Amino acid sequence: MRDESNEPDATGVGDAVGGRAEGEGTHGSERGIRRREGRGEAHRAPGEPQRTAARIARAGFVANGAVHVLIGVIALAIATGGEGQGDQSGAMAQIAQAPLGNVVLWVLAVALWGLALWNVLDGFLEHGEGDAKEQAKKWGRRVGRFGKAVVFAVLGFGAAGIALSGRSSSGDASAQKASGDELALPGGPIVLGIVGAGVVAGGIAFGVMGVMRSFEKHMSIPSGTAGTAVRTLGVVGYLAKGVALLVVGILLIVASVRVDPSQAGGTDAALHALMGTPLGPWAVGAVGVGLIAYGAFCALRGRYEQL
Repeated sequence: MRDESNEPDATGVGDAVGGRAEGEGTHGSERGIRRREGRGEAHRAPGEPQRTAARIARAGFVANGAVHVLIGVIALAIATGGEGQGDQSGAMAQIAQAPLGNVVLWVLAVALWGLALWNVLDGFLEHGEGDAKEQAKKWGRRVGRFGKAVVFAVLGFGAAGIALSGRSSSGDASAQKASGDELALPGGPIVLGIVGAGVVAGGIAFGVMGVMRSFEKHMSIPSGTAGTAVRTLGVVGYLAKGVALLVVGILLIVASVRVDPSQAGGTDAALHALMGTPLGPWAVGAVGVGLIAYGAFCALRGRYEQL
């Protein structure tokens, strides 16, 4: 269905679902034409089930954006001396406390599951023929989509779990427990260190994607002021997300070296670790603003993504 990491192809579903204005994103149109080559007739004439799936996937982008905006707000509170759990669980706990919070959480869960399902289907239908290099690229994109599907599915289950129980579990506690279980295994510290290095690499990759603006390849971004705003949010957001992942990865590596699971943690631990640096509140505040920008960008992807 698509040609890159998390973006379905522009087969016309995006226009039918998102109502994109004519003339919006000429580069996206050219890519859509290329991606349609070699695809089946079913993708050229999408039916109602596919349109419905695309709508839910777009809602999933918005849901993911809302969660990141809340994490950014909590980060700003931490930077100014307040308290809060600066991760997905903390953001969803804040939603649960609002009027009709449980209803909102179920809406978020369904939307995130829809986005996860879209990634799974996209992975299975990934197109790629030719030599071994092209096959390797296809499987690389497929694995990437499956990985993203797992992430969105877990977020959805987290939202549903809080809606059912009314309680949230700390992301740091979960990370520490998982790290402790890993460290208890033979060769566990080495494996945990490799995982940490992978998270660090992911953080660097996010930063590079922001600087290179590679997200533009998968969106039909409008021209003018609106397009400039979308691109700016994308660059700032990807950089902030990259910094957060970079710190999380470093914490995992430290836990593996010291064989101490208490050193591990998630986004909340990363924010508090940044608070202990010389820049302290300024660094956490900058990440908070960046995560808000990333959340806004994710929400806009629900409008401009090529589905």
